Amino acid sequence: MITYLKLLITMALWGGTFIAGRLVVQDMGAFAAAFCRFAIASFALLLLTYTLEGTLPRPPKKLWLPIGLLGLTGIFAYNVFFFSGLKTVEAGRAALIIALNPVAIALGSALVFKDPLGRTKLAGIGLSLLGAAVVISDGHPLQLLQGEVGLGELFMLGCVLSWMGYTLLGKAVMAELSPFAATTYACVTGALLLLGPAIAQGLGGAIATATATTWAGLLYLGLLGSAVGFSWYYDGLRQLGPARAGVFINLVPVFAIALAALFLQETPTSSLLLGGSLVIAGVVLTNR
Repeated sequence: MITYLKLLITMALWGGTFIAGRLVVQDMGAFAAAFCRFAIASFALLLLTYTLEGTLPRPPKKLWLPIGLLGLTGIFAYNVFFFSGLKTVEAGRAALIIALNPVAIALGSALVFKDPLGRTKLAGIGLSLLGAAVVISDGHPLQLLQGEVGLGELFMLGCVLSWMGYTLLGKAVMAELSPFAATTYACVTGALLLLGPAIAQGLGGAIATATATTWAGLLYLGLLGSAVGFSWYYDGLRQLGPARAGVFINLVPVFAIALAALFLQETPTSSLLLGGSLVIAGVVLTNR
């Protein structure tokens, strides 16, 4: 029962990252925000890894490049796209676009690892893509054929592609490192990659002038959204297995929409609810 409750809270925390991110980017550039988030997350994950596992194992040399690519895709690219997209895309819509992650991973696994795609999975992928088209186009999917897609929505789709790359690379790294160690190394690497662009974007000034709301958002993203979220989710994976724990991921956009309505006064439109229902239904079918 406690494991289920922790997974439920984790999904709420991850839903809240869209609200926190939306608040942070009103006051800070994408590179600076991403660096601050993962500087905080890296420190917290290092503490958690030593606390829970006793040590942080040194990776073999053959994993250095894959770990670097994990930081590049899942931390650097994903979060630059994430914060850049949230400058213009509402939190609830952003969460539903990123809900395509399992669909992208299924497609990527089929292409890279030759994982089979049965009829049910293909139906789920098609349903999710239709729902995403409704969400992205605000209820007018035919406009996408004319190239009418906002830059913010494209950034969010960049998140999906980045996370697909991160997940596929992670299969190789996590075959030799624990999920905690792999995530910690990816976060530290990603933070280091973000440091240079963040400084160029005015990191010092952004930190000096950041408001209390911005710091609260960054602490939420780094500690609750990253460190606590990862640790509780991996505990759920260990206790319940990937199939049962993975079902909870579908709750992230639900929490994001509800929290966005509560804290950001974002009113969910009929097209958002329709498209979101199609996306979530498609993801459930894809993961069956």
